[in-house]
Amino acid sequence: MNIKITGSGSYIPEIVQDNSKFLNREFFDNEGNKIETKNDEIIEKFQKITGIKERRYAKDEFNTSDIAYLAAKNAIEDAKIDPETIDYIILAHNFGNASNNTTQIDIFPSLSVRVKNLLKIKNPKCVAYDILFGCPGWLEGMIQGYGFIKAGMAKKCLVIGAETLSRVVDINDRDSMIFADGAGATIIEKVEEEGGILSHNTASYTDDEVFYLFYGKSFNPKADQKTKYIKMRGRKVYEFALTYVPAAMKDCLDMANTDISEVKKILIHQANAKMDDAIVKRLYKLFNLDSPKKVMPLTVDRFGNSSVATVPTMYDLIVRNKLGVHKIEKGDKIIFASVGAGMHINAMVYQY
Repeated sequence: MNIKITGSGSYIPEIVQDNSKFLNREFFDNEGNKIETKNDEIIEKFQKITGIKERRYAKDEFNTSDIAYLAAKNAIEDAKIDPETIDYIILAHNFGNASNNTTQIDIFPSLSVRVKNLLKIKNPKCVAYDILFGCPGWLEGMIQGYGFIKAGMAKKCLVIGAETLSRVVDINDRDSMIFADGAGATIIEKVEEEGGILSHNTASYTDDEVFYLFYGKSFNPKADQKTKYIKMRGRKVYEFALTYVPAAMKDCLDMANTDISEVKKILIHQANAKMDDAIVKRLYKLFNLDSPKKVMPLTVDRFGNSSVATVPTMYDLIVRNKLGVHKIEKGDKIIFASVGAGMHINAMVYQY
């Protein structure tokens, strides 16, 4: 018996915001000084570093729990299961429901129980809970669901990653151009066929690294300083990721007794194209190899960084043949990996 993904779904918001929409923004540095560099130059440099050309935003009437429900509904339909047979709903997010008409974040009741309600699941034995784990939240939810099933505590788990980061960004911070909205979901369950989750690895670095990503005030000194936004020490995050994520992936491969030559795809959290490419190159360097072309799909260029949603969304697009040349065939081994606020990292080796 193995534990596999039997269904996947995603919600990609309809609103497309390309980089030209930032031309009239007023940007400040972290000291509150207005940045005098022309915005077209700022945007050009930003695109060169991150690879982001556009991002997706949810419509005003949709909260995080709403788009999580839409992705979950797609995953349930794809798995062809009765929702009443789901034992756990694990919903990863970081900012709850952040409506456009308020500065408060709503996580009471939790987003997972709202999704269960929207799915009209009556079974009280279907346990729903949220997980706050930075960008690696969906993958950590997968690991937890795997643990429940392996321990005999569950047969089916619904794992969701959803975020509306567009509502928690400081419009006067250049990093606001990175973040986006989206949702992805997967059903995992015990099956007779070969493959599934082969190994997993998680670590939390909470010493000097703990506030590399944090909630902070606007860079604009004239803005309301009581309102907080997502903030990032970009260089620190970049260096941290390059140091620890490749090693975590290698450890996973070792635990799965899998040679890197067997890996067909690496689905890594879509934070920054340059950073992701460097991570994959460092992984292969650990094996004294060059990274092969097309082993790492990218979606950050058109969808931006939707935190917990990037990896499950990418997986869903690939298995539905909606990501160009990127395909996953029966028996292929892939790596999932993520890094984010906490600072947390995790990885998983999976056989499709």
